[in-house]
Amino acid sequence: MDVAAAGDSRENSAVRDKRQHLKIADCSTGFKTGPCVTYLSLPAELIMDALDEHLDPPVDLGDESDSSDNSSRKSYKSKLPLARPLCVETKTESGFQKTYRICLELIREAMLHHRWQEAAQYMASFTEILEDRNKVRAQPNKELVWRISIEILHHLSKSTVKDYNTIYERMKHSGVKHYLMICLEHSFHLMLHGQIECAKQQLSIAESWRHGKESVSQLQRIKLIQAYRSLLDYMIWCDKKSMLSQNNSVESDIQGMHTCFRHASVNLQEILKNPGVWDPFILSYVEMLEFYEDYEEALKVLNDYVYDSNFPPNPNANVYMYQFLKRHSAPEKKLMKVLRNLHVLVPSHELMLEYSFLLLQSEKTSDTQKALGVLLEMLDFACWRSNMGVWTCLHTAVHRLLLQEEGEVIVHKQMALRKDWWPALHFTSFHAKKDLEENAKLLEVKASLEKILCPGRPLRYTAERMPT
Repeated sequence: MDVAAAGDSRENSAVRDKRQHLKIADCSTGFKTGPCVTYLSLPAELIMDALDEHLDPPVDLGDESDSSDNSSRKSYKSKLPLARPLCVETKTESGFQKTYRICLELIREAMLHHRWQEAAQYMASFTEILEDRNKVRAQPNKELVWRISIEILHHLSKSTVKDYNTIYERMKHSGVKHYLMICLEHSFHLMLHGQIECAKQQLSIAESWRHGKESVSQLQRIKLIQAYRSLLDYMIWCDKKSMLSQNNSVESDIQGMHTCFRHASVNLQEILKNPGVWDPFILSYVEMLEFYEDYEEALKVLNDYVYDSNFPPNPNANVYMYQFLKRHSAPEKKLMKVLRNLHVLVPSHELMLEYSFLLLQSEKTSDTQKALGVLLEMLDFACWRSNMGVWTCLHTAVHRLLLQEEGEVIVHKQMALRKDWWPALHFTSFHAKKDLEENAKLLEVKASLEKILCPGRPLRYTAERMPT
């Protein structure tokens, strides 16, 4: 039966022959087999990569009959490695397998050309692959249907939440291997559409799901699901807090808010015992603890997150600690300790300017030397090259050290490894012209430092007005 589907009117005969193997049913919002059951996400580029692995290598389409310019036309062979095709024509190929292979080629072609409605129509036939009882092909086929279907629905203008729910539910019950990940993705989709309670229900169901002996990967996914369910409890808690601030407090509302906090905190306490990067979960937990004025517990959570050697080095953890300490007027000594750790991880971080301020406020020679090192490391990065605050602090640190005995030696020692490339980074005629146009004050500050930082170097950076 011929295909009555939207497509390119100039399709070649090979494609038309492939279509004869398929029965296509049109559906305005998705794709169906029999009754109108809509089907389900990775970026389109990854979908294409997965499809490429199923298809034959490209065929040389050069016209051999035209020999007029054979000398100038040579077949081009890409040096890039080709993915090993997983679905190629074989002598023992059954009719079902041939239809499956051809349908996959047509879906790939439609997706590459962004013909999403056509791809949805072909998907109606391709979903029959779920009936394949071959144990080797079953799981890869199910994942392929799941991810391609979702990608197609993302690009169909008339697709609805109900369409997504239908395909997610079908794929959950098509096999157990991807059940937890499909539940997690389903909840993300519901969250994006503002259906927080439904998303939480999906995660609650997944959290209680068990199949066979619990594997390591299954345990990790369950922990991830527990973490996101706690994050949804936090989001509901935020909604209730916002309503309390707008209306008069009612005891039942306060109690409901506290229930959400209790549910979230129980899971988050367990999750944070597992080493990893848990930034959004840490922030939500600390915010709730601060709201209930449990500052000691909040500080303990952040301390563990920053200093526990089991956790990977995380610049954000230090930032969260610093922000918490600053909100609660912690001593400068504690603030500098956190910023010192952050400096080791990210010397170009924006908080390093604040770190240099704190070091310069102490007026100790050792702290001034540290400030000089911090500021020079910031200026090693081009993003700080025109920052007035950094150069002003550097000017202060350098001139303060020059008043000390052996201060000039300290400065030259810091610049020893930079003398060959710093002039090109900061002190050229181009930089002088640019600084004069954008910030004349910056040019003056830098010009006062060039001979100190780069002595004996013939620099062309000058505070005089450059010719136009």
